[in-house]
Amino acid sequence: MRIEREPFASRLSDAGVVTIGKFDGVHLGHRAVLGQTVARARELGVDAVAVTFDRNPLAQLHPEASPPALVSLERRLELIEETGIDLVAVLEFGAERAAQSAEDFVDELLVGRLGARVLLVGVDFRFGARGQGDVWELRRMGESRGFTVELLPAVGGAGVDRISTSGIRALIAEGRVSEAAARLGSLPAVTGEVVRGNERGRELGFPTANLAEDSVGAMPADGVYAGWLTRAGGERLPAAISVSDNPTFATGDHRRVEAHVLDRDLNLYGEVVTVEFVDRIRGIEKFDSIEALIERMTIDVVQTRDLLDL
Repeated sequence: MRIEREPFASRLSDAGVVTIGKFDGVHLGHRAVLGQTVARARELGVDAVAVTFDRNPLAQLHPEASPPALVSLERRLELIEETGIDLVAVLEFGAERAAQSAEDFVDELLVGRLGARVLLVGVDFRFGARGQGDVWELRRMGESRGFTVELLPAVGGAGVDRISTSGIRALIAEGRVSEAAARLGSLPAVTGEVVRGNERGRELGFPTANLAEDSVGAMPADGVYAGWLTRAGGERLPAAISVSDNPTFATGDHRRVEAHVLDRDLNLYGEVVTVEFVDRIRGIEKFDSIEALIERMTIDVVQTRDLLDL
């Protein structure tokens, strides 16, 4: 898969079947759309093209309302590649792109850069400054510019009629990570640098990798989870994961992700790792004694092994 990022130096494709979206999380609905794009492109013998953004457009337009991304941009691109897409055009959604008219968006990008022959979009697709363009306007433009617009139905699965990023984000916020994974087609995850904490876990016999506050991903509800920690080189390690502000010690810490890698004592400081959540073991409790906390953490590790089939 070829990845092109703005600013573009030249025309990216002479002819393509194009779909456009944020594709945050690249969930099963997104994968169905991307798969249809690939299938249609193969029928026509042209490029299968996905257009996405370097950030959620809300981060530029209404930052106070912009939710955390489900995955980093790099992980998003990896997941898109799995669908067979030939080319991804990553748009820089800054002030200039936000102010671009619907007509200029079509002429400059879809026709000028991508040579669009077919566009695959949902019925609620909007484009251009303040969302001034809709699918009907897009079809009218296509008649004079040589492309057609095909509307895609909502994609259901995993017990719902329509899989949506917002619905997945709500499940993660409630700690229902296994249900979120069923709609995502991959495990909910947080990626970030391992930073020094108060090293209390090490003192208790359960050393943890503490992720930085600016880690990327939707943090699940407070609780203890079974999951995996993956290092930058691809090594994937089983882990018992805590998401909390450490209420037992009343430190006033911010909510953070701490992963205890099973059977390994690793120095991960400074590494960028991905922590994936498989299932929730329990909520966060405030313990009356250190002994009670250690006893419960020992049980958490046993349950982690069971959930990961170790």
